[in-house]
Amino acid sequence: MAYKKLYKYLLIIFGWFFVTLGIIGIFVPLMPTTIFFILAAASFARSSEKFYNWLINHPKFGKFIKDYREKRGIPLKSKVIAVSMLIVTIGSSAYFFTERILVRIILVIIAFCISAYIVSLRTIKETDSALNEAD
Repeated sequence: MAYKKLYKYLLIIFGWFFVTLGIIGIFVPLMPTTIFFILAAASFARSSEKFYNWLINHPKFGKFIKDYREKRGIPLKSKVIAVSMLIVTIGSSAYFFTERILVRIILVIIAFCISAYIVSLRTIKETDSALNEAD
């Protein structure tokens, strides 16, 4: 029983940590935002109905989280931005910040795998997303 409470509190802490990173990502160039809110929603979904409902109904962040969780997809614009930022950040890290070939290869593999996942997600048309907002 004590483990369940501890697990719940840890998930709430992680959820707020991810919300904080998501908010920082709004203001810091090249730092992702949406993925942190999705991680926060996943943490809150398992720990706090109150915080989960607050997050998915938030006027700014809620739309992206709902699209991902309910439709398992993201808009094309978000895909392009996410993959572009991924290539720029991991590419620059591999090129400028390490001289070890193994580290460069690992970074490129990570970038490729994450990019493939993002591209594989269903592409949601902006109109689909907007129609659900009106419901």
